[in-house]
Amino acid sequence: MRKWGQEQGRDRAQGRGRPQGRTAAPGRSRAARAGIAVALATTALLGTAAVPATAAAPAPAPAGTERQARAWLPEPTGPYPVGTTTLHLTDTGRQDPWKPDRVRELMISLWYPTARPATGDDRARYMDPRAADHFGGEDGAAVFNYHTEPGRTAWQQIPTHARQDAPALPGRGPRPVVLYSAGLGDPRTWGTGLVEDLASRGYVVVTVDHTYDASEVVLPDGSRADSVLPGMAGPDLDVGALLRKVMRTRVDDTRFVLDELAALRTDGRLPAGLGASLDLGRIGMVGQSAGGFTAVQTMHDDPRIAAGINMDGQLHFPGPDGTGVHLGSVAEDGLDRPFLLMGTASEDSGDYHHQPGWDALWQHSSGWKADVTLTGSRHGSYTDAQSLLPQLARQGAVSGDQLRSDIGDVRPERAVAATRAYVASFFDRWLRGHDDRLLDGPSPRFPEMEFTR
Repeated sequence: MRKWGQEQGRDRAQGRGRPQGRTAAPGRSRAARAGIAVALATTALLGTAAVPATAAAPAPAPAGTERQARAWLPEPTGPYPVGTTTLHLTDTGRQDPWKPDRVRELMISLWYPTARPATGDDRARYMDPRAADHFGGEDGAAVFNYHTEPGRTAWQQIPTHARQDAPALPGRGPRPVVLYSAGLGDPRTWGTGLVEDLASRGYVVVTVDHTYDASEVVLPDGSRADSVLPGMAGPDLDVGALLRKVMRTRVDDTRFVLDELAALRTDGRLPAGLGASLDLGRIGMVGQSAGGFTAVQTMHDDPRIAAGINMDGQLHFPGPDGTGVHLGSVAEDGLDRPFLLMGTASEDSGDYHHQPGWDALWQHSSGWKADVTLTGSRHGSYTDAQSLLPQLARQGAVSGDQLRSDIGDVRPERAVAATRAYVASFFDRWLRGHDDRLLDGPSPRFPEMEFTR
């Protein structure tokens, strides 16, 4: 049961709409990708790599003329093998905001340490085949958000490093929990490389699909809930109002998942030992793009989240005419707990000095904070795009120009290593009390990361 304070926090997630004097540059923003995001706006929104609004998806290759491209995720770096399991959650007390005739349904996955590595048939799939067909098809996020050629990538055959439904590693006591939220239109799987790495280091990571926002979500009855966002495009769309609804829904989803985690500790729905390993007194959250906004906004609204990371997610909305800067309540109020901002070299990103929402959050916060920027990167560099797209480009499934637009010219292996190291360092420090000093300032280990004070 939600408390009054939680309901009040949900309302605050809408933002109070105070103009900040800066206007967003039309047509040049992280949310102005083709497809799911560009269909919604031509101004700075929640974060995505910019391409012209008129860009069309490439035509699919004729059936049978080209072999599907393959790709692999980098190995986790922690000492533990990884297990994973998937759950269906139903919030019977909440009407789905996108489908008012339904109650809200979510799919989540948990990733965690286990005793034995995955081999053969027990290896978890990166995507359900039904989800992969849509994700890589003409209407899916791989085409709309990353301009891969439709049908050219075997998304369902990308292997993870996790063992499906494995028992949790016994005898180690409760483990800190980290929630992960993906970007606007992206599925929960689009951060698997980072999530597996955190699990291999000893965390339980919970990934959340925001149904009808995510490109597609496969439900237990076999039905597929595709994103409603592209269909909302039109000249009269109030993008700011829509994105406030997106954020309210995402925050409500996350808080419902937090509620459910308490029940999952004891109700037998999880693999052996996993429920008992959830330490709900040590919860963090990380997200990319709109997921980064979701992470810090939920942290603002819900005291159960002790520490949060925003990876390249703007913290403001446009006005009804698609211009202006209207802050979310987390930016207006600030945070009293630790947070990390991770920017990119995208034109409308960078450090907090260059982003009105980040600057307001920085100035209004009393908790510990840090700000780093990955040089040579682009908006997709904090997602699986950084690992997968270069492999696909070598096989002709994505163009070189689009590759540079999505992930920049930073070396992929260096971007992945830096992202994993800084995310793990932050959560180790604030959820485990282990400080490797990486976040104290510039490090010769990662010259790609610039610090801003």
